[in-house]
Amino acid sequence: MNNLLEADSVSKKFGNFTALNQVSISVPKGSIFGLLGPNGAGKTTLIRIINQITMPDQGQVILDGEPLQTHHVKDIGYLPEERGLYKSMKVGEQAMYLARLKGLSKSEAKKRLKYWFERLDIGDWWDKKIQELSKGMAQKIQFIVTVLHEPKLLIFDEPFSGFDPINAILIKDEILRLRENGATVIFSTHRMESVEELCDQIALIHESNKILDGKLTDIKKEFKTNTFEIGIRASNNLLLEKELSEKFMVSPANFKSLGDDLKLNVKLSQNDIPNDLLSFLTSKGDVSHFVELIPSANDIFIQAIKNN
Repeated sequence: MNNLLEADSVSKKFGNFTALNQVSISVPKGSIFGLLGPNGAGKTTLIRIINQITMPDQGQVILDGEPLQTHHVKDIGYLPEERGLYKSMKVGEQAMYLARLKGLSKSEAKKRLKYWFERLDIGDWWDKKIQELSKGMAQKIQFIVTVLHEPKLLIFDEPFSGFDPINAILIKDEILRLRENGATVIFSTHRMESVEELCDQIALIHESNKILDGKLTDIKKEFKTNTFEIGIRASNNLLLEKELSEKFMVSPANFKSLGDDLKLNVKLSQNDIPNDLLSFLTSKGDVSHFVELIPSANDIFIQAIKNN
């Protein structure tokens, strides 16, 4: 079994509103899987079904080869977008309470909490109350209690919300380390730069339907347009631009450079070879910039939604 989790034709309605319509996803073991979509697309409903907070009207969820059952709660760690810590409780007291709910003994819970508090440099927070912490500080506590019982599947919904850039990098590195140690991660976010950095595979849900899924590298190849961003210093920029426009589709490019370069986007046909373009350019001047424009996760997100 290569997939840790499979959702098979999952549908869910709330009254007359369809939240999910025959959505299927497969999450490979040891991967970080990006579950993406605009607000209201159905992502949270699917996450709630995986966590058995709500049940599907149709379809099923398979976890590690078994239909999802009550005992699988211990195999899942869930960090929701809306946090749920008790503000008047002390940090250590609450972390111990939540760890015990996950099935850890008192001694094991204390040992693991000590490890994580030291790892995230928050050892002196133990006797603070949650209401004394900033949003980002409370988020660190929530992250710890999510991963503490070392579940097979981790689900992070907007895990970087409330973090400054330094702590966002810290948590990102911890997520990557958890994946390297065997955890499988479902990651839902609107921060597309985080998708680029973390995700192996993605699925895009829009208006209750899955409209895109697969390996992120394969999807990038599918969406690329064979366009190159070029910068060149030629003796006659106007003449060169005219020559290029007779051979290719050309448009202005916008990137920073140190010189007064001619900056263009050049789109090749399927029959054109990038090396031939580069050879032509070097025969006309000094090439300072030659980069294929690979679509970002954000570009793909916007284009797929618009085309749907």
